[in-house]
Order: sequence, then structure tokens, then C-alpha cells
Amino acid sequence: MKHCLYILSVMLMCFAASADVFAQDTSSQEAKKAKLEREIAIIDQQLAENATRSNAMLSNLTLIRKKVSNRKAMVAESDRQIRKYSDDMYLKQRQINRLQARVDTLTDHYSRLVVSAYKNRDSRIWYMYMLASDNLGQAFRRYSYFKNLSSQMNDEAKKIKAAQEELVRERESLAAMKREAQKVKDERVKELEKLRSEEAQADKVVKNLQKNRKTYQKQLSSKKKQIDALNKEIERIVANAMKGQSGSSGKKQEPIDYKLAEEFSKNKGKLPWPVNGPVVGRFGRQFHPVFKNLELPPNNGIDVAVGKGTEVKSVFKGVVKQVFVMPGYNQCVLIRHGNYFTFYCKLKTVNVKAGDKVGTGDVIGKVDTINGDTQLHFEVWQNTKPQNPETWLR
Repeated sequence: MKHCLYILSVMLMCFAASADVFAQDTSSQEAKKAKLEREIAIIDQQLAENATRSNAMLSNLTLIRKKVSNRKAMVAESDRQIRKYSDDMYLKQRQINRLQARVDTLTDHYSRLVVSAYKNRDSRIWYMYMLASDNLGQAFRRYSYFKNLSSQMNDEAKKIKAAQEELVRERESLAAMKREAQKVKDERVKELEKLRSEEAQADKVVKNLQKNRKTYQKQLSSKKKQIDALNKEIERIVANAMKGQSGSSGKKQEPIDYKLAEEFSKNKGKLPWPVNGPVVGRFGRQFHPVFKNLELPPNNGIDVAVGKGTEVKSVFKGVVKQVFVMPGYNQCVLIRHGNYFTFYCKLKTVNVKAGDKVGTGDVIGKVDTINGDTQLHFEVWQNTKPQNPETWLR
């Protein structure tokens, strides 16, 4: 009996541990879905602002396709969650079955014990059983057994009752799990409906772009000039900084802080994001999403969509190298970290000036809304070479 109860207690502890793991997995999945939903909300806001702009088709297509990508990720996350629920419900049902079998065994054993005690309830039988002992020690042990039998039976009954109550809780947990699984399935159906609607919206934008190719090529040419101008200005400032000169006066600057540069380098892949939002512009050379043979202007950084008024934070400690204004990018802040540089463009307001020291997470300004798009343009450079910021950010 004691061995059975020991096994039962071990099983109950295992159930509790598995419940904790399940809760952690569910929490992680919900956090991923919540992040995707926040990004979709940001994109919806920018699409609403661009609704009346005829020259925003390419930007809209980028936003819509990013939203479609997020929606697919949410559906995939729901699929993983449903599979996890299914697996855990199967395991929990097996655990419940084993627990029920153990309770049945204990109950049967206890019932036979009670029947046996009832049959031998006549005190004369007890006395004869003790008198039939081989010696005084055996007689004493038999007397002690009969004396404590009632107390032991009560203790065993309490243990069985506790196990039965645990079984009820496990069944309630399984029922709750089934309800949550059904909820996720219902949400998945809604997400698929939204996904189909968004894909149709993307197809509509593609058709409009195809009808007006010459117009959008002209707009693209104008955008390319803005990007080229920004890239040349940044290259000039970085080159002068690496030569030990300022960009305007030509005065000598302090030597490169290689200790700071080493600290920055060690944090590759760990730097905090300057803003939180979906990346809608990737690093490097890209081709037009509709006109596949048309190359877009090269992007030396990334573009992150955010809500209006979003604060921009420094990703690492350093010194503000320069604050300048560029057409299509409004205000830009360049921060130096030894022989590394980070650039924050499309700012509406700036809280720092050249020469200021900043720390990791310090607010340097707020993002501006330019032509309906509220996006931060962010770059990372090592010496005079642009880096893919996504490999540096955590």
C-alpha cells in the first residue's frame, strides 16, 4: 500500500511539472502572436494615412506584403499551438487514465481491508487470535495491530480521497485545455479570412502598379536621387571621421576610441533595437516586387515602421558625431562608437547635438511622418563599410 501511494505521489508531481512547462510554452506563443499583432496595427495605421495618396502604391505594397507575412506567421503560430495542445491533451489523458487505474487499485485494496476487518469484528476472535500466538512478543504485536487497525484505515482513506480530488483537478485541467484549443482554432479561422482579404488587397495594388509603370519608374528615379544623396553624405562624414577630421571645419579630432569599438563589436547580435516595429525595408540591393527586372536603389540600412511620435533610442553608448538634414529623410543623427557608427534618420525632433555623449537606451529624438510613412531609417557602419543592422540587433 505504501509503495503504491509513493508511486502515486511521484506521478502527481510529474503532472504538476508538465503543467508548468505547458504554461510557459503557451505564454511564449502568445507573446509572439502579440508582437505580430502590434506590427500589423502599425502597418494598418500607415496604410490608412496613405489611402488618399496616389503616389504611395509601392510603399503600400511593401506594407501590405509585410502584413501578409505577419499574418502567415500568426497562422503558423496558431498551427504550432494547436499541435502542442493536441499533444499535451493526449499525454494528460494518458496520465489521467493511469491515475484512475491507480486510484481504482488502491480503492479495491482498501475495500478488501475493510471487509476483512468487518468479518473479524467479533472481539472473541481477536482474543483467540492473540492467545494462539507462539510467544508473548507475537501476542503483543498482534494486539498492537488490532489496536491501530482503525486508525490506519482512516489514514489510508484520507490518502485515497486526496488522490481522487487530484484526479478531479486533472480532469478539470484537461477540460480547460480543450476549451483553449478550441479558442485557438476559432482564432485561426479568423486569421485565415483576414489573410485571404489582405492577399486580394496586395493583388489589387500589383495590378495598379502594372497599369502605371512609367509613373512609378519616375517616382522611383526621384527616390533614388534622395538615397544616393544620403549615402554620399554619410560616406563623406565617415571618411572624414576615420581620417581624424570633422566634416565641416577640418579641425583635428580626438583619436579613435578602440576600446569603445571593441565593446561595440562584442555586442554584435545583442544591441537593443532603436525602435520597436516591423522591418519594411531590408539591407542591401533589392528588386522591385512587381517589375522583377527593375532594381531598387541600394539600402545601406533598414527601415522600421512605427507609430506616430515614437521615440528613438541610441543602441549603444557613444558620441554624437553630427546632426544634419537631408531631403526625404528630414533630420539625421550620427553617433560614433570608436570606429563604428550608427545612423538614425527621418527624425521630426532631435534631443542631442554634435559632441554630446549618449548612453545605451538614451532618447535622441522622435520619428517623423514623411509622405504618409512613419518609419525610422537606421544604419550601422564599421569604418567606411555599411553593415546589415539586423545582424547587430538582438
